[in-house]
Amino acid sequence: MRLLHSLAKIHATFDDPNLVSRAGLVPVMALAQRAGLAALAGEHVRVARRGGVNPQVKVPGIVAGMIGGADSIDDLDLLRHGAMPALFGGIRAPSTLGSFLRSFAWGNVLQLEKVSRLLLGELARRAPLLPGKDVLVYLDIDACQRRVYGVTKQGAAFGATKIQGKVVTVRGLNLLASSLSTRTGAPLMSGVRLRGGSANDTRGAASFLREQIGTARDAGVTGNLIARMDSSYYNGKAIKACRDLGACFSVTMRHDPKMRRRIAEIPDGEWVTIRYPRAIWDEDEKAWISNAEVAETSYTAFTSHKAHTVTARMIVRRVRRLSPRASQGQEVLPGMPDEVTYRYHAIFTDNPHPTLDAEAEHRDHAICEQGFADIIDGPLAHLPSADFSASAAWAVLAAISQNILRAAGALASLFHAKPRGAPPRQPAGREWHILGNVVAARFDPTPPRPAGGDGAEQIVLLLTGRRLL
Repeated sequence: MRLLHSLAKIHATFDDPNLVSRAGLVPVMALAQRAGLAALAGEHVRVARRGGVNPQVKVPGIVAGMIGGADSIDDLDLLRHGAMPALFGGIRAPSTLGSFLRSFAWGNVLQLEKVSRLLLGELARRAPLLPGKDVLVYLDIDACQRRVYGVTKQGAAFGATKIQGKVVTVRGLNLLASSLSTRTGAPLMSGVRLRGGSANDTRGAASFLREQIGTARDAGVTGNLIARMDSSYYNGKAIKACRDLGACFSVTMRHDPKMRRRIAEIPDGEWVTIRYPRAIWDEDEKAWISNAEVAETSYTAFTSHKAHTVTARMIVRRVRRLSPRASQGQEVLPGMPDEVTYRYHAIFTDNPHPTLDAEAEHRDHAICEQGFADIIDGPLAHLPSADFSASAAWAVLAAISQNILRAAGALASLFHAKPRGAPPRQPAGREWHILGNVVAARFDPTPPRPAGGDGAEQIVLLLTGRRLL
């Protein structure tokens, strides 16, 4: 293929006043509107500072921009392109939306978190977001360090993170997040909370966990709820929060002498060989591991604090070292497990399922990384403000946008049930951004109601070819 004319004679002109670059926002934002996003923001968000007026208009505007692909405040200008104002009312300039975010205090961020929780419950009632929620749902808690570069970023500090399999210390802000998922459903970002970059993973985790268990119940979860956490959350407060609210827990144990002695007491005949469906990369051994052995025993944890003392199952997985460390002068210590030949991974849980199932379910805790990947590759690619509360509000709005996308996809079809957080950059989400033209004489902003169903409970793609309706 080659050009038929010289570059000097070629001019690209965008002079069609009806051109719409984000036509897919129509059904998605219709769903958000019917789920009550604007009403919830207007009812619960009360910003006292100058610039914080009309949250019922500005919150949906920011969310729409994020769904459209914005990952910074300036990118929100995409809502004013072409004929977008003919489709949506109340569009504000990026500078206005930025001033709105910077007017937030920390209390306003908590109000926005409440909006997110209530909206998720309403979306779950209108869309099949958690199939099987009457049987079993997983609640995953984890944190990640978001790297920042601005010297004026409030709260930025050095914290540990993992990059390409290596633990490094980077300057940034810490994001505590939770996700809800089922065996057949994609994870939902049920809650996020931004913290200072030097915050310990367990800081505020117990109270956050209590909130997210309540969020799960508000979303219609009536079956067993299992909270899965890594070793950072192996403490009495987090486990007590689960037990107080009727949720099961499954947490990775930290290695200490008491736990290691308990492993050594497991008879050799109790170990059951398992084979993973797929090989697992072992960071310490730098090798792929395709089989292991699992055993179970009981364990009493946190005996130093009577209120937090709990007895539950300890499920241990051991993996044979490919290069045993045994050498002259290196032997198994008396009363300790054979750590020369094996590596041990223990979880502390009251999961009622059989041993092998409970151990496999805990390994699936890594699904929370999928939620992090989606949101980081989308609206949370940047923390766009130097103001900490503004960045915290931006993170909550990013979670809201992701959940709305998931609800829209779940209503559209099984194929679209897993839209990504950054549609313009991800092929899986491009179906929401078909180029369209507004036909003024035929345009009706109210989606048609499918036969046999209520339009409020179903998503209808209003796109036929390149035109709306």
